[in-house]
Amino acid sequence: MALDPTKHADWEIAQDAEKNMKSVYEISETFGLTKEELLPQGHYFGKIDYRKVLERLDGKPQGKYIDVTAITPTPLGEGKSTSTMGLVEGLGKIGKSVSAAIRQPSGGPTMNIKGSAAGGGLAQCIPLTPFSLGFTGDINAIMNAHNLAMVALTSRMQHERNYNDEQLQRLSGMKRHDIDPTNVEMGWIIDYCCQSLRNIVIGIDGVNGKSDGFMMKSKFGIAVSSEVMAILAVATSLKDMRDRMGKIVVAYDKRGNPITTEDLEVAGAMTAWMVDALNPNLMQTLEGQPVIVHAGPFANIAIGQSSIVADQVGLKLADYHVTESGFGADIGFEKFWNLKCRFSKLVPDAAVVVATIRALKCHGGAPVPVPGKAMPEEYNSENVEWVEKGCANLIHHIENVRKAGISPVVCINAFYNDTDAEIAKVREMAEAAGAKVALSRHWEKGGDGAIEFAEAVVEACEEKSDFKFLYELDMPIKDRIEKIATEVYGADGVDFSSDANAQLKRIQADPELAGLGLCMVKTHLSLSDNPALKGVPKDWRLNIREVLTYGGAGFIVPVAGAISLMPGTGSNPAFRRIDVDTETGKVEGVF
Repeated sequence: MALDPTKHADWEIAQDAEKNMKSVYEISETFGLTKEELLPQGHYFGKIDYRKVLERLDGKPQGKYIDVTAITPTPLGEGKSTSTMGLVEGLGKIGKSVSAAIRQPSGGPTMNIKGSAAGGGLAQCIPLTPFSLGFTGDINAIMNAHNLAMVALTSRMQHERNYNDEQLQRLSGMKRHDIDPTNVEMGWIIDYCCQSLRNIVIGIDGVNGKSDGFMMKSKFGIAVSSEVMAILAVATSLKDMRDRMGKIVVAYDKRGNPITTEDLEVAGAMTAWMVDALNPNLMQTLEGQPVIVHAGPFANIAIGQSSIVADQVGLKLADYHVTESGFGADIGFEKFWNLKCRFSKLVPDAAVVVATIRALKCHGGAPVPVPGKAMPEEYNSENVEWVEKGCANLIHHIENVRKAGISPVVCINAFYNDTDAEIAKVREMAEAAGAKVALSRHWEKGGDGAIEFAEAVVEACEEKSDFKFLYELDMPIKDRIEKIATEVYGADGVDFSSDANAQLKRIQADPELAGLGLCMVKTHLSLSDNPALKGVPKDWRLNIREVLTYGGAGFIVPVAGAISLMPGTGSNPAFRRIDVDTETGKVEGVF
């Protein structure tokens, strides 16, 4: 008997369920993997040799493909991972062969305010603690690969300063790159939210003078914002990964030409760190369905998708495969639609838009919840008017999904204190907007509470879709940014800084770069670039302050508003409540 989620924390529910969870060998057999295709990493999770799976099942029809997205979330999230787990459990309850693909949690939110994104209540994946704390080492491999590129760059800059051309040739056999220290594209990464590392100075001359490095401004981003993580998400083979790794632009020379990891002869070593990481990870729901975990979160500052290879494996092994995109349909789904599907050539059969009464109230005028503080009292009483006003945000996201030609299903991710009148209002307005609607109580009841949800998704998957991209890659980059801003976000237009204009001019002039996709960086807390604007903001323009080049991943990255690639840690972070039982070794407090 599972613990009651209204009385127990997620980590307590997970640890209780883990007493009776299936071994990774049982999950693997249920999923249809052969012994050679499973790479165990202990008793309860492992990796999948995706190459062997795809080779063995080449030619087999794939299952139904479902993406889970959401409305614009509150700072507390909308329960996409919870709803993904609930949908998988619900599909299992109605007898469907099903799998999920979710993203690996980052240490930043796990130790900060958002948690590990394993789901919640009775809709989680387990084992929770290893999933949340390092797992199989994929993010560690990404950090090592990424930071190795910076080691190669900074050491090269130091040697070019200290030696003339003849000495460089004799010492390394390399020509001078003449790197511009004021035009370095990359920074360093760490898997925490650490605002003090956003802008730093490195290479300060110490006791060893010039041998201590090259002094220059630098920066840190969170690990999941790395282009290496993006490459893990979109690579379709080891060869593809190696090719992409060599195209990462690290810096520019003094003539404005890009310096890549291939130029620095470090791309091969970077790929060596990533060989095992390219194999997706295998876990299970609380109810024993297979869950593939691969690539990272943060669709506001990264691609924010589970990997292409994870979806390819799931679609071959299951009749229904559920994949998750980060944050709202303006961010995560837009990237799933116009980037991931373009790279993978996979066409979704349905998309789920998750909504909570709590978030709809927030968009309708209720006080904005503050992470780490008690929920405002206004959320504890019925307010249909707030819910009705907040549904404007939901309808906007329904329309975003419909623009892709996909059948949308609204999942009302219900909690025990939501009222019948509030739920009825959401159903009325979403159905009027042309969406299927399902009430789901998976958080409280697991698969039994998600049967209506599962049946609605199965029905949506049978409808004929007319999938189409929002833009074609031959459209000028500025026009594409404008199209996303006006048609997906609802902006009146776009304003570009002088830096962004200069960067776009250089990118557009390069035929190899001009045809890359767009990976927008924007706050997840609003349809606009201002996180304080809730609902559906009117009379605003998107501000693009800079444009980055992710040549290896295959996209251009316009950065909107004041968002940073390095989030900050809040005043009441989760690490204050995480500890270890020294008698049993069990970690407590991870959620």
